[in-house]
Amino acid sequence: QVQLVESGGGLVQPGGSLRLSCAASGSISRIYAMGWYRQAPGKQRELVATITSGGNTNYADSVKGRFTMSRDNAKNTVYLQMNSLKPEDTAVYYCAVIAGAGVLYWGQGTQVTVSS
Repeated sequence: QVQLVESGGGLVQPGGSLRLSCAASGSISRIYAMGWYRQAPGKQRELVATITSGGNTNYADSVKGRFTMSRDNAKNTVYLQMNSLKPEDTAVYYCAVIAGAGVLYWGQGTQVTVSS
């Protein structure tokens, strides 16, 4: 059973920064692409960023230039550095293992709240 454990969420003021971490059990993160998704209240879950096993990244238009996804294969961990946060970034953020067009595993989620 693969486990993904997210951390780093919290309350931050607009314009602030947070870094989310997702620790994966085993070496799965080295093999598969990984992604960060988010779900705001009353909205569908949306893809925020992905990173391939080779380190190539893609971002949703809404976060380009503000968010950066990275990975540390030695620690089986992926990160999401979030800068210039906006109230509309408020959501539960989920880490995921991606294979093909689907998600193999989800983390439990971490709450990010951007508010003054």
